[in-house]
Amino acid sequence: MKRNHFIYLSASGTLSLFLPFYACKNNQNKDFKPVLSQSDFEQKVLNLLTVWCDAMIRDQIVAPEEIETHGALYCHACEKIHGRCMDAVYPFMYMADQTGEQKYLDAAINVMKWSENVSMPDGSWTVIPDQNSWKGITVFGAIALGEALYHHGHVLTPDIKESWTLRLEKSADFIFKNFTIEYSHINYAFTAIYALNFLGRFFENQEYIDRSKVLANEIPKWLTEPNKLLFGEDKPANEPSAKGLMPIDLGYNVEETLNGVVQYAVLEKDEELLQILTNSLKGHLEFMLPDGGWDNSWGTRQNKWTYWGSRTCDGSQPAFTLLADRNPAFATSVVLHTELLEKCTVNGLLAGGLHYKTHGVKPCIHHTFAHAKNLAFLLNHPEKTRKLTKNSPIPRAISNGVKHFPELDVWLAAKGPWRATVSSYDQVYKIKYSYAATGGALAVLWHELVGPVFTASMAEFILVEVNNQQEQPDGEDIPLTPRIECRKNGKLFSNIFDLEAEVKAITKKNELRFEINTQLTNRDHEKSGGMYQLNYLLNKDAAIIKAKKPFGQEDGRLVLPIISATGEKVLHIKPNRIEIVKEKGIITLETNVPIAIMNTKKDRVFNMVPGFEAIPIYVEFSSEEIICKITVDKNPS
Repeated sequence: MKRNHFIYLSASGTLSLFLPFYACKNNQNKDFKPVLSQSDFEQKVLNLLTVWCDAMIRDQIVAPEEIETHGALYCHACEKIHGRCMDAVYPFMYMADQTGEQKYLDAAINVMKWSENVSMPDGSWTVIPDQNSWKGITVFGAIALGEALYHHGHVLTPDIKESWTLRLEKSADFIFKNFTIEYSHINYAFTAIYALNFLGRFFENQEYIDRSKVLANEIPKWLTEPNKLLFGEDKPANEPSAKGLMPIDLGYNVEETLNGVVQYAVLEKDEELLQILTNSLKGHLEFMLPDGGWDNSWGTRQNKWTYWGSRTCDGSQPAFTLLADRNPAFATSVVLHTELLEKCTVNGLLAGGLHYKTHGVKPCIHHTFAHAKNLAFLLNHPEKTRKLTKNSPIPRAISNGVKHFPELDVWLAAKGPWRATVSSYDQVYKIKYSYAATGGALAVLWHELVGPVFTASMAEFILVEVNNQQEQPDGEDIPLTPRIECRKNGKLFSNIFDLEAEVKAITKKNELRFEINTQLTNRDHEKSGGMYQLNYLLNKDAAIIKAKKPFGQEDGRLVLPIISATGEKVLHIKPNRIEIVKEKGIITLETNVPIAIMNTKKDRVFNMVPGFEAIPIYVEFSSEEIICKITVDKNPS
């Protein structure tokens, strides 16, 4: 078959459609054939990547006369262009290479053409078209472009390939000159370790490789004891809390930072580091729920928590795939994570949680172009991906009892079908504003029949990152975290603002018990007065929550927002009994005093963190103690 170069019609990057794409391979790929998946999981990944890439192309702006917008991926949810959309060049190039379809190559070239709008003279890319905006994202764009060129550059014409390569070299030089361990949050420095090593090899630049090794020497210093959790997700990145706890975010760690350092260690064949990172991945994997959700209820950057990870990160597949031969549960985590991404796909795009569709919330396109990169990664590493199965359970699928993480002051509990997380982690992101689960909160309650029953959200929803978060829908901000709360003088007080709560875990043969002493405070640490008591009890049949107010306290309530999608039946059978009918199970909530449901704009409230709808149930302190019993029975229908 004759192999010709692409013909370009204009400087806008519009491609000639006169030649079939498969006719345009150069001699680097003489025997080109579309790759057929060799496993069910690979086929699932390919199908999902195809769906995502087609949806991104659908939302790509085609307006050659408008250089400020042509080629960008338009986000209908945020009604803007996200500056990192050029990251999609990697998945587009994968699809172009492996399918032979012209539309994917067009998409790749046009999104790179648009990236000139966020391209700066110093080699950086910015998060919005403003030279004064954040440039740290250059490291992610450089990796995406570098991987696209390394794996699939042969499908480009020589002039386009040379142009992209020169642009990549400028970004590599920017990273080399600017990235240090103190650059910002630790995710930037640690991702730069891989970027510099990979690009150093790509450009045969030993200075880049040497710098990557210098940065890599820092890795062990940023891991906690005893669980090797990676810290540094705040600024300053190494400032301890009042309890002496370091800033840790599970979502950023597993979906971004650990990918970089593991890929570096694999390139360098650094066995000592690989063993350290294997232990670190093992520690982080403790927080994956049995359905593949990442429990970031407590993380410093929880404002970007989605049930599957973190809103602008890339996905947890690379690190766990590369080290799956060292721990078979890592393989299971990759499959579960990918399956969850598939379940969260709405109208072709990755939504930030399981209930976007039922609540009518549009998915932000940022989730898709970021996570599509890691699907391309999986397909570009078939020697690893084809071995991935779900044959070995992840820790939380088989755990029993309580495990305390002292570096977080977080407890994971498992009894029968129940999984729970209790948090008194006192790190608050950006000093005081972004409160994740704390105060002895029941941050997660999960059941094997119905999945999440409770999940934490931000104590108050705040757009910590205006360019990287979606607004709350409905104009309502109702936290999903189970809590005690009261109002005084127009101010909200709750245990989920209390950074000094004391938690005691008690393990018995047939039950697990948590006893919490907490005060109700507001975000400014003012106290409402008196010590409240919370108790959580788990046995194989029920989860029981008890809340006791201090003597003489006149008001307050226990709020229990039960996760439930629109369309699930809610039966308020008795004043103190509610049933929620789900597909596989029926949740029953019974209390010793009457139950009420908040008046809201819709039947369900929705919270962007972590992307769920809920029924905002509450119980007033009409007696000194509230006792709430939650059971889940199999749905017979």
